Amino acid sequence: MQESTPVYVVDGVRTPFLKARGRPGPFSASDLAVAAGRPLLSRNPIERTELDEVILGCAMPSVDEANIGRIVALRLGCGKSVPGWTVMRNCASAMQALDSARVNIITGRASLVLAGGTEAMSRAPVLYGPKMVEWLADMQAAKTPAQRAKAFFKLRPGHFAPVIGLLRGLSDPMVGLSMGQTAEIVAHRFGVTREQMDAYAARSHHRLAAAIDAGHLGDEVATVYGPDGSYHEHDDGLRRDSSPEKLATLRPFFDRDVGLVTPGNSSQVTDGAALLLLASGEAVEQRKLPVLGRIVGCEWAALDPAEMGLGPVHAIAQVLDRHGLTLDDIDYFEINEAFAGQVIGCIEALASDAYCREELGRDGAVGRIDEDKLNIDGGAVAIGHPVGASGARVALHALNVLKRTGGRYAIATLCIGGGQGGAMLLERA
Repeated sequence: MQESTPVYVVDGVRTPFLKARGRPGPFSASDLAVAAGRPLLSRNPIERTELDEVILGCAMPSVDEANIGRIVALRLGCGKSVPGWTVMRNCASAMQALDSARVNIITGRASLVLAGGTEAMSRAPVLYGPKMVEWLADMQAAKTPAQRAKAFFKLRPGHFAPVIGLLRGLSDPMVGLSMGQTAEIVAHRFGVTREQMDAYAARSHHRLAAAIDAGHLGDEVATVYGPDGSYHEHDDGLRRDSSPEKLATLRPFFDRDVGLVTPGNSSQVTDGAALLLLASGEAVEQRKLPVLGRIVGCEWAALDPAEMGLGPVHAIAQVLDRHGLTLDDIDYFEINEAFAGQVIGCIEALASDAYCREELGRDGAVGRIDEDKLNIDGGAVAIGHPVGASGARVALHALNVLKRTGGRYAIATLCIGGGQGGAMLLERA
């Protein structure tokens, strides 16, 4: 089965993904999106004012970037008449932006859309707690010197305890677990060992290093320039000397007593953006646009939030069924590496008769993914995972791998905080 109206990916660009290092990074989320959008639009034969809309995913825009999609559209010079809007589906926000653009093209509401995502995780807010907010409100409401004095002396040292917005955002309020704890649950369910996780993580770094050295990222990654004249050409969380032996020295982070998930076998907290230019067949023909590939379909699935890392399993099964395909028909897979153990868990779940019967309602296993067709240029463990941008990165890179290898179909997929999964089926031009 195929969509009646094809949706093409003309081109795409991302920034280097820059590792957060305990303080705000040099770029805001809109800075990063603009840094990706400028070269993308400049190298394609369209005027920026010809875009029908700009759609961006972003999970945590700053207070100065409300409706960041519109801000980026204006900063890119698309003009006052090109609307921009923002979507949020946690880790798959950028994939949701692509899917929203796809639907609008299919229904005829748009023919040329700039879509993707951006995130500056290093700039996630540090907040005051409720007691401090109440104290500030009392101080604001005080009218007389006596009232202000009375309110002032209610201040206590505990009021200054910060609320770390990033940690709150990476925790599930329904099950009371951090994303790392859900990865521990997935690993336990499928018997994934610490040795397997660390070996997978080291491989991710080695694959990224090899891809950079071979020039496989090519025009996919655009250099970004800082206000101080500094510049960034590559993903800076890469550890070329990573090894299972070195990773084995790291202590578990999310369950310090018996856990297996460490900072070394988890995705990195990162800043970055990835944007794609999508077009209808008519727009491609009229403007003589190049075509990288097409979006065949996109599926969204949901599951227990405590096992959110298995979301790709559910979404992959749905997208295969929708289009009458099997795993063997897919030439390449990008599974976002939120955690090494989570990706391994997805591989095992897809190959498990019991899991596919109990959780997917199938007669048996979906099948086993060939790991030589999975994340061959590294993944988020090495590259990083700016949550609002990763959905566009995995889709863009999957298309570039198809172009390089001559494959036909790819699936790009992510797990999503809150217990969801998204999977996008892509076809080479």
